Amino acid sequence: MTLVLHQHPLASFCHKVLIALYEIDVPFERVLVNLGDEASRTTFLAVSPLGKMPALRDEARDRTLFETSIIIEYLDRYYPGSERLVPEAFDDALNVRLWDRFFDLYVQEPMQQVVSERMRPDGSEARADEARAALGRSYDVIEKKLGVGDWISGDSFSMADCAAAPGLFYAETLLPFGSSRPKLAAYYSRLLQRPSIARVLDEAIPFFQYYPYRENLPVRFRPEA
Repeated sequence: MTLVLHQHPLASFCHKVLIALYEIDVPFERVLVNLGDEASRTTFLAVSPLGKMPALRDEARDRTLFETSIIIEYLDRYYPGSERLVPEAFDDALNVRLWDRFFDLYVQEPMQQVVSERMRPDGSEARADEARAALGRSYDVIEKKLGVGDWISGDSFSMADCAAAPGLFYAETLLPFGSSRPKLAAYYSRLLQRPSIARVLDEAIPFFQYYPYRENLPVRFRPEA
């Protein structure tokens, strides 16, 4: 198979690329990366020497890509689906890239900080409150942005929504959106109903047992549900 994605079903950044692959509807092979297994780790580092995950290998074009936004732009250019994930028009594309980066940097990063704090050996969670506060500020920015169209950049689902879904999915388990952000809550609901996103999350259910905040997951995605 031409495309091979090295990934783990629990990782939010892997979800982002999987959503794009399902939106484009292109065949690909997935390789589950287990960094705790020496053979799996060695195989993965041969593909991604810096340990960046996910990593996409395109055998047909002899290319290996690591960063999620670059992977999606690559797929959108060389394996496009019926709808482009990054618009051709420069201003529209710039808006998609802006919000793609926003979700990666200002939702995913503080979300991952909270999760990392829960896993500290000393159990202190020293920076969790700071990261949750950052998430709250990001929620407010998203709430203000939403309003025109169903998706973050308007009427068309885009790379920015691929970034939004996994970040918000995990972030909501750490800091609920609250009644003061109805547009964000409605957007999140639309994301969960998107077939590509629902498919990624359904596939991850067996792995959610390892998520430190699994008790806060939506009921349909809890491993015991």
